[in-house]
Amino acid sequence: MKTSNNKILITGGASGIGLGLTERFIKEDNIVIVCGRRESLLKEIVEKFPSVITRTCDLSSAGKREELFEWISMEHNDVNVLINNAGIQQWMNVSDNDFFTKAQDEIAINIEAPIHLASLFCKLNSMGTIINVTSGLAFVPLTKVPVYSATKSFLHSFTLSLRHQLKANNIEVIEIIPPMLNTDLGGKGLHDTAPPVSQFIEAIFEQLKQGRTELTFGFSEAMTKSGPEELQKSFERMNSVR
Repeated sequence: MKTSNNKILITGGASGIGLGLTERFIKEDNIVIVCGRRESLLKEIVEKFPSVITRTCDLSSAGKREELFEWISMEHNDVNVLINNAGIQQWMNVSDNDFFTKAQDEIAINIEAPIHLASLFCKLNSMGTIINVTSGLAFVPLTKVPVYSATKSFLHSFTLSLRHQLKANNIEVIEIIPPMLNTDLGGKGLHDTAPPVSQFIEAIFEQLKQGRTELTFGFSEAMTKSGPEELQKSFERMNSVR
């Protein structure tokens, strides 16, 4: 993927990794469209980056996803990169009374949205690259976020198949596999000791320029290279009861 002169749609691009991607792609002379649920965050990003185009969209709704695609098709039909970044993470236990409701929310945003958007946007004549943001937890789950980990494992598997299927369409499929980073994912303060997003973004942009299709960093790089024994040890270490 070329890193400049694109028109890019980033879901969840107003915070966390999405915001880091938005900022860096702007610096690389791209036009960036950001969609998200929270209008306040979208207004903040426009104040900081006036060139950003924003669209309020609840990606948990299939109808809203279709409306987003129709808007892009009519107003921005030269979009050539889709980044499925939006995701939610909830710390929960299967015995919680609201477990299934929370699980449904995560499945809608983390699974249904990216597979639906991929199926829609691959039909755009201009589409050249689809990027899915997964997680190192796709390879070894954190049991405090059981559904989140499972959704990222699903998306990793789907991305492998998508890459294979879309070769015939000349659409490149890239997977960004972040480790835990200093964001508010899952709740404020949970990841304060993790590496900064800026460091991660610099690393993956270097990999993009090298033509890599699986972009990793730190923990996620180690997990993608680990065998069964190493993964089991990581699982036990991450989920040990203290």
